Amino acid sequence: MGMCKEPYFMSSLKFWAFSSILLFFMACGDGNPEKMFSIRLDKDEFHRNEKVPVAIENKRDKEIEAVHYFIDGKELPLQDHALTLDVEKLGSKTLVARVTFEGNSVEVPRKITVLADKAPTLYTYEILHEYPHDAGAFTQGLEFHRDTLYESTGKKGASSIRKVDFETGKILKKIDLEPNYFGEGITLLDGKLYQLTWQAGIGFVYDGTTLKRTGNFQYGQSKEGWGLCNDGDVIYKSDGTEKIWLLNPETQFEVGHLEIVTNTSMFNKANELEYVDGKIYANVWQKESMMIIDAQSGAISGVVNFGGLREKVTQTPQLDVLNGVAYHPGRKTFFVTGKYWDKLFEVRIIPKE
Repeated sequence: MGMCKEPYFMSSLKFWAFSSILLFFMACGDGNPEKMFSIRLDKDEFHRNEKVPVAIENKRDKEIEAVHYFIDGKELPLQDHALTLDVEKLGSKTLVARVTFEGNSVEVPRKITVLADKAPTLYTYEILHEYPHDAGAFTQGLEFHRDTLYESTGKKGASSIRKVDFETGKILKKIDLEPNYFGEGITLLDGKLYQLTWQAGIGFVYDGTTLKRTGNFQYGQSKEGWGLCNDGDVIYKSDGTEKIWLLNPETQFEVGHLEIVTNTSMFNKANELEYVDGKIYANVWQKESMMIIDAQSGAISGVVNFGGLREKVTQTPQLDVLNGVAYHPGRKTFFVTGKYWDKLFEVRIIPKE
């Protein structure tokens, strides 16, 4: 069958439409809005709720009809040529200006950083009780379910998950990981125990009662597995960067992230995690301290200094850093330990005087 040629008037119409679009983009600066307009700011780093003077640089002398500003899809009202950075999630952001001009509209981006508006509150601790702990455990994660303590341990060839009687230190049940996996953080939600591995890009799912493995999951954009916790609906995952990832418990897919910030900088040392009343408590990697992170914004609202705690355990050549935090809802206290520590401490967190 021979092919029918397109009618001349249809071909001409398409050519005219294509030419019009091409001419528009050429007039607009080769199709790049940033060659026509840019967002003028005095700096690139700000604080939440800061009032920020802003202007549009009109590089091609276009007749601007309106400008609207957005972050994360939320419009920020412009008053007296200034924006108030009322944003929910902090960290690296893209400020977008939607510029309407001469019957057209373009979006112009600019990268900024939005930090916390307050310095963290400083806390210390009070020891309530000391309990025995397996000195051979390279502790990576702790979590309570009622009075049973769940623990994960690391190191290739020594990684495990355990159910522990916290008062005696007795291991009630223990499942070893395959020797090629380095175990990391855990969290328990709706009868399922979730466990990370460090650099293998895989996590495991277990029955919380029997510790029988029931599935596994792959990481998404996050590159490593560090700590886990949950708020009853969402799982939070640290990965050694400034991000804390939000995971869907059913699919284990990453559905978003927080960025950890203080009032002065981004922060990337969150390790083992625990969620309590809207806050994520995170051990600071290689430090005797713990961050208190707002789970909505990513702002570090507090820092707990656990200095001196390591000196209270038996000093051995393999003794390593503070790691492992669990909250006991019934007792309303925290339990902390470290890698190869022979003690588990029940503590109360108190403001530093």
